[in-house]
Amino acid sequence: MAGKSERLVDLEAQMARPDFWDHREKAQQTVDQVRSLRNVLDPFRRVTAMMDDLAVLMEFAEAEGESSDSLGEAGLLWERLGPALDTLEMSSFLSGKMDANSAYLSINAGAGGTESCDWCSMLMRMYTHWIDRRGFTYEIVDMQPGDEAGTRNVTLNVQGEFAYGYLKAEKGVHRLVRISPFDANKRRHTSFAAVDVIPEIDDTITIEIRDEDLRVDTYRSSGAGGQYVNRTDSAVRLTHLPTGVVVSCQSERSQHKNRSAAMKMLRARLYALEEEKRRQEHAAQFGAKSENAWGSQIRSYVLQPYQMVKDLRTEVETSNVNAVLDGDLDAFIEAYLRQKRD
Repeated sequence: MAGKSERLVDLEAQMARPDFWDHREKAQQTVDQVRSLRNVLDPFRRVTAMMDDLAVLMEFAEAEGESSDSLGEAGLLWERLGPALDTLEMSSFLSGKMDANSAYLSINAGAGGTESCDWCSMLMRMYTHWIDRRGFTYEIVDMQPGDEAGTRNVTLNVQGEFAYGYLKAEKGVHRLVRISPFDANKRRHTSFAAVDVIPEIDDTITIEIRDEDLRVDTYRSSGAGGQYVNRTDSAVRLTHLPTGVVVSCQSERSQHKNRSAAMKMLRARLYALEEEKRRQEHAAQFGAKSENAWGSQIRSYVLQPYQMVKDLRTEVETSNVNAVLDGDLDAFIEAYLRQKRD
């Protein structure tokens, strides 16, 4: 922690200079670094201060006897110390290279037509509610509606400190079992949707993308009809020919802005692809089992004949399905982060 404290002092001194904002991009990077360091150091400082206060109160209580008011204050402080320690512990789990970054969250309906598209929409609602709970913000970068109902796929840009660190726990296949609202015979259906999460990267990471390696397609954005319909081909789809990676953006009304946003997402996906390749090579070299998070089922949501959400990696489960679908995901995410740290 001493090294982080010294780094924070140095960065705060840079921010105090009169010419700090003369170079806005570099200044913003410094501000982001300061925020990241504070998010790590502040929980540690709070716990340290609380423990110091607790030691003082216990000394007073011992000197004053059983009728001491200090004993009651110490009891209240002790109750607050537990949650503070939990916050500190969780911050220690988010120490990965990209954990502090914002993220791109993509949800893709599996085979199953309308059923899977509806499940994709349900997952989108679940994650946007969780994002709101965390105090993060999000923007819909791209969304393709289903043929009859629901959403075929959607990509969200989730902005917030440690958004990637938390959301990486959700990467994988999510399975839903329920009585289908689209089946007149009320039969039970199983639907699948795949969630992918990649970190947003900044300009300090160099990813070379040659013009000749790109195919650029433009199309009309999907969205609300009537006076709000987009009548120009402003949406942009980029295909990186060497890797086959495809990204799309239709969140802006300007084709230029959509292309810029799509390029940013493409850089992030290529970076994630290269990191995954290195991770698999490292795992093969040392004989470690490489987890294929994208292709593996991570969580099961059963609505009928009983109600249960169970994470297949951590064994965490709950019968409160409605709370989970309303965005109460912290128990699953925290259990995953603890498991990966062990």
